[in-house]
Amino acid sequence: MSKNYPTPHINATPDDFAKTVLMPGDPLRAKFIAENFLENARLVNNVRGIHGYTGSYKGVPVSVMASGMGMPSMGIYSYELFNFFDVDNIIRIGSAGALDEIIRVRDIVLGMGACTNSDYQSQYNLPGTFSPVASFELLKTASGECEKKGVNTHIGNILSSDTFYCADNTVNEKWAKMGVLAVEMEAAALYMNAAYAKKNALAICTISDNIITGEALDSDARQNSFTEMMEIALETTLRITK
Repeated sequence: MSKNYPTPHINATPDDFAKTVLMPGDPLRAKFIAENFLENARLVNNVRGIHGYTGSYKGVPVSVMASGMGMPSMGIYSYELFNFFDVDNIIRIGSAGALDEIIRVRDIVLGMGACTNSDYQSQYNLPGTFSPVASFELLKTASGECEKKGVNTHIGNILSSDTFYCADNTVNEKWAKMGVLAVEMEAAALYMNAAYAKKNALAICTISDNIITGEALDSDARQNSFTEMMEIALETTLRITK
């Protein structure tokens, strides 16, 4: 592939990134992970305030970079990392709203599949509907790490929504009836980009609020306290690197 870096969004080279990138939505969460979990972390990107860092975790190289909010933003950053910067694995670590009353705040949801109301897949001109799914190796490994830590974990379909505020106030109930566990805004685009690039992706989400029961965390807790999810993603990185 011809040189496609730096891009308008990432001012770096492939050597600046590890093969596995953890992608929170929030740039400040990326900064928190770099400062609290990585050794010798260095800033490799800060275009438009999208913090990207590379360091090591227990001796294994790992990068962390924000995706921003929504599928258009995730679509840009994950596409460029997969196709221009030689990244093989992207693990989304973000928050989600539960659509099942048995799922509690701070529980972990692993997105086995990502339903969506987005038109992102139309670019592929497929003669049908594409089902975005996680990479099995990442899913299996992360599930094992959740079991080791003894965290409350749910595995199944999530919804990647283009709308945070929806005019149809019955929409969440409709997805919940189909067994969708939680709603977020990025995973489907990540999974489609990974499939198209023949790379690997997984969304690990911490439940920040339950849309059914009204239970919720504040913004500071969402930014700084989801350490179990971060540790699961980092330990997953170790297992897939060895």
